[in-house]
Amino acid sequence: LCHGALSRETAELIDDGQGGEISTDEWESKGKTTDYAVFKGCRVLRANPYDDNDNPRGVYKLVIADTRSEPYNKKGSVPLGPGFTGWARPDLAEVTLPAGCPARMGSTAPYIEVSLDVPSQDEENLARLKRKRPVAADVALRNNATVMREVATRLAERYDCADSD
Repeated sequence: LCHGALSRETAELIDDGQGGEISTDEWESKGKTTDYAVFKGCRVLRANPYDDNDNPRGVYKLVIADTRSEPYNKKGSVPLGPGFTGWARPDLAEVTLPAGCPARMGSTAPYIEVSLDVPSQDEENLARLKRKRPVAADVALRNNATVMREVATRLAERYDCADSD
């Protein structure tokens, strides 16, 4: 799923507490320059039994894009662990693919970054809607980290650009 970045099993880890069959909506666009050559996205959706029109609801979004910005750690996040450049929070996560990946993916930019956005875990959103987190923050955080580690591993394998140390 998601341009080969996720297995169905891992994709299903991130949940908004309402269940439903998983599906994806994937897109891709080529930039105008080789610095911005990679832009692939994917929305992970779940079947919505409560919607009369059977419209699936978006659960999270994954974006794979080349960038000139160096990797950084977001405030309040935890690192993804040894061998990965990235971080996770319950609502957001980011991972930078190994150094050999941009060229293999057709980009002249120095980095390929994959970002994850989970609106059902966004604190401001939850406060505005006066809702509780559908999944405990520590569980959401752990699941996001697992998803990002798999994304980085699978994309590096797919483009044959894993670090060789």
